[in-house]
Amino acid sequence: MPEEPAENISGGPAGGGTDGAADDPAFAPGEAATRAEAVVDELGEMYWQKAYGGQDAFECLVRTILSQNTSDVASQPAHDSLMVRYGEGGAAATPDGDLAPALATADRDELAETISSAGLYNRKSEVIQQAAEWVLDGYGTEGGFDAFVREEEPDAVRETLLSVDGVGPKTADCVLLFAGGRGGVFPVDTHVHRIARRMGLAPADADHEEVREAIEAAVPPEKCGFGHTAMIQFGREYCSARKPACLDGPEACPLYDRCDRVGIDELDGEAVDPAEAAD
Repeated sequence: MPEEPAENISGGPAGGGTDGAADDPAFAPGEAATRAEAVVDELGEMYWQKAYGGQDAFECLVRTILSQNTSDVASQPAHDSLMVRYGEGGAAATPDGDLAPALATADRDELAETISSAGLYNRKSEVIQQAAEWVLDGYGTEGGFDAFVREEEPDAVRETLLSVDGVGPKTADCVLLFAGGRGGVFPVDTHVHRIARRMGLAPADADHEEVREAIEAAVPPEKCGFGHTAMIQFGREYCSARKPACLDGPEACPLYDRCDRVGIDELDGEAVDPAEAAD
């Protein structure tokens, strides 16, 4: 099985966004008001500090649906294959090259085959096609959907996206962050959910939404975007589910002193889900 890409696609060089460490006063170092902000600051220094936004909203929605319940190593090839077939110039593209009309009218079996590397391809092809129809019915064009995501109140955008079958909180938040460029949005995936509870930034038994609320309340809005992408990278490199770096000793993890290590037994060399440790 191929290894996970070396960099989180959303945060690395291919992830878009504008580097802000050097010239954006919002990212200037200072005294963190909360431990969560201090953690995000250190993650930003380790990886990247970016202001996100500007991605095509519908393509971002499709990309995030493809990423559900899988990893970049599986979802990225599926996205690339989808764009080759249905994007501008593709074999199944519409004359104007817009993605939503091509997917709305695509043969479902062909679409499923195209995205098969992402797993759950029958369900995902259904969700993607229904989302394309929903965008066209509700906003007329992809441009209309872009304007909605970027200009309407974030809470209204999130609530509307969550009304779409197959779109959950993480998917809605990724569209708000990467397409809408909205501050104060901290999408919670498996890595963020695990790390926030393990570090003590959220209750050990918190669900994904409770983790999101805890972090968004404790981290300044302009730092939430890069906090999300950098925390994912940290989860890959240091804070994995079964073998976090701290099991090799305090010096092995750069955030050891910031972490409560909930669910970590350093003596026995074991790691369990924080919720199990809280029982």
